[in-house]
Amino acid sequence: MLPRLMAVLLLSGGLLASLGDTATAQAAARTDACVPPGGWADAAARPLNAADLLRRAAASPAVLLGERHDNADHHRWQLHSLAALHALNPDLAVGMEMFPRSVQPVLDRWSAGQLTEAELLRETNWPKVWGYDARFYLPILHFARMNRLPVVALNVDRGLVSRTAREGWAAVPANEREGVGDPAPPPASYTERLRQVMAAHGPGERRSGSFERFVEAQSVWDRAMAERIAETHRQTNRTVVAILGQGHIEGRDGVPHQLADLGIRNSVVLLPWDEDRPCAELDGRIADAVYGLGESEAPAETPRPRLGVMLEPGPDGVRVRSVTEGSVAAAAGLTAGDLVVAAAGSPVREATDLTTVVQRQAPGTWLPLTVKREQGTAELVAKFPASPTVE
Repeated sequence: MLPRLMAVLLLSGGLLASLGDTATAQAAARTDACVPPGGWADAAARPLNAADLLRRAAASPAVLLGERHDNADHHRWQLHSLAALHALNPDLAVGMEMFPRSVQPVLDRWSAGQLTEAELLRETNWPKVWGYDARFYLPILHFARMNRLPVVALNVDRGLVSRTAREGWAAVPANEREGVGDPAPPPASYTERLRQVMAAHGPGERRSGSFERFVEAQSVWDRAMAERIAETHRQTNRTVVAILGQGHIEGRDGVPHQLADLGIRNSVVLLPWDEDRPCAELDGRIADAVYGLGESEAPAETPRPRLGVMLEPGPDGVRVRSVTEGSVAAAAGLTAGDLVVAAAGSPVREATDLTTVVQRQAPGTWLPLTVKREQGTAELVAKFPASPTVE
């Protein structure tokens, strides 16, 4: 009996020692993180008092909560932050990039408890207009409805942004601008960041003014959302908690910059900080505060398939603006200038028609594409890898 007991004790002792080593290692990892999980820090990684930060945010005219659209933990953090702000200030409105202004009446009915989830997604045309997993956003929408908080559509129709990128803002008649005013000129830091974004998608076009129009389109997009935030605050005196892609708010460029031009200079920019994000990006200006996220226990999301093209509107289809080297599109034979008119037998009239079909593709499947060229119509096949590594 004693030998057996000793074996059990030795085994349990070894297990406890192992667990202790693991706990020590995890604690060390938390200590080494530039933003320890579960804590707030400023833009230079200095720890912040959560209560003081949240009280300041709840009293501000606008709180901008950033996200990476496909990251479930970012959306959980947004929900928890929204709940914390609501506990301090029940007079909130929830602004969402995910919805264009045209669906505001639908959101009003949702907040009033008059729609089911299925009706909301159908009437806002979620799969086509936004397309990311609705399960990430529904808890936020339910929180707003449960507390009868207005949900505000911040966005505009994508066609307005793409038209600006194609033709320039001055070419869009005033009565076709969806009420959006002229944006403030972007800061140099934002322009440089957008240059890097454009470069990451491939060589792109070399047509005169294409990059300048791209920056202008992004500024119009930011301005549209800033105007809705400012308008909602001024009309209701509510603090607007905005759910936005982090690219629109980092460095207080984008939406915060446009808000300042509209007279709201004290918006609060908050970001989730992934454990593996480089500490060097805490440059002293990226946000008012960041919240440390630990390693997620959830299984990694399957990366979405990516065709590897930049698109722009074209006659009776979408035109390929550029093709990323080594991409699925390049392997399929797509080239700049091709007009995509059908995908998997379905007509393609705008970019979202194509992206919706692409994002439904399972790994290892083939997607037939019909394209028009100067020489005539061509049938191509995009072959997606069995294990996609990019979104």
